[in-house]
Amino acid sequence: MTEASSRFQVALTFDAEHPDRAHEAGVTERILDGLGAASVPAAFFLQGRWVESQPAVTRRIADDGHLLGNHSHHHARMTLLSKAGLRTDVRKAERAIVEATGVDPRPWFRCPFGAGWTSRRVLDGLAAAGYRDVHWDVDSKDWAGYSARGLERRVVRMTLEAGDGAIVLMHGWPPPTAIAVPGIVRRLRDAGATFVRLDELPAFASTAA
Repeated sequence: MTEASSRFQVALTFDAEHPDRAHEAGVTERILDGLGAASVPAAFFLQGRWVESQPAVTRRIADDGHLLGNHSHHHARMTLLSKAGLRTDVRKAERAIVEATGVDPRPWFRCPFGAGWTSRRVLDGLAAAGYRDVHWDVDSKDWAGYSARGLERRVVRMTLEAGDGAIVLMHGWPPPTAIAVPGIVRRLRDAGATFVRLDELPAFASTAA
């Protein structure tokens, strides 16, 4: 697929978590500003510990109409957890999200680092807790030191290559992400994209119902 081609749907998703490197405050809020200005819905997968430290931002995500998902409590690789450990971690994050927003994040879950999305043990454990793991088609790698312009180019190119129904992974803390989001939205719209929430994609219709 190339720019200025046929109509297609794109779902932007953001993992909101404590990063393991230095970062500046206010990035998630600027991402929300950019999405709001462009009237773009998104999905935010929320780490429980992050929610506990950022209740006001968490409430804003919900109030702005974005889809809430569970991103675990401690951001550990799900493949390293026992069956009981996985259940405890997922439920703790769930409670934090509900307490902050009144919104139940089920059935949406994203495995930290993507670790577990092909593991039957992990997927069965998530299903028992009422969740479905949501992977991605486009990995922005916005944590890897890209400039905002470079990130914009990468996401646009990869999303066009992925085509209709593409799920884009970004994060709530890298400063270039907040800067790049308006350009990503503008260029993909010019190419024919319609931005929808994850639960509006046909592939997730039965899950959302």
